[in-house]
Amino acid sequence: MDKQVIQSTGFRNIVENGTVTGFQVKIRLPYYRGVYLSQIKAGHLIVDGETFGEEEIMWRVNGEDYTYADMRKDCHTHWHPMEPAVLLVKKPGGLSQGYHDLTYGFYCTHSYMPPAMEALEDPDKPAVVYFVEFGQNVNSRRLLIV
Repeated sequence: MDKQVIQSTGFRNIVENGTVTGFQVKIRLPYYRGVYLSQIKAGHLIVDGETFGEEEIMWRVNGEDYTYADMRKDCHTHWHPMEPAVLLVKKPGGLSQGYHDLTYGFYCTHSYMPPAMEALEDPDKPAVVYFVEFGQNVNSRRLLIV
């Protein structure tokens, strides 16, 4: 796995029945303990200035697909820090060949952090209070689709 949250491997268009229906990108969890899906506050994915949100993105964790709504209530599925999640993004025609600038934010709640402090966190903005062991919640990277 790459050190960066947004992984360089696995960035490609999704082809279903001969038609490009979107693209995927892998991300890793920067937190050392892993989290349950209900602990994740997912934000928006921005690719070359185009924003993708809750309606366009599904998460694939442990080989299963989850909408944001599914994730909010799933307190049984654990995302291990050594297993990347795959973001499956609906975009008819996918992305063109070449370089693309990606920014994605997500934040994970932690049982030992005060809820009032976590309520201030916005997954699309840099952390209000940065703790190195939690990683940065907004990450950017330039990746290539060939």
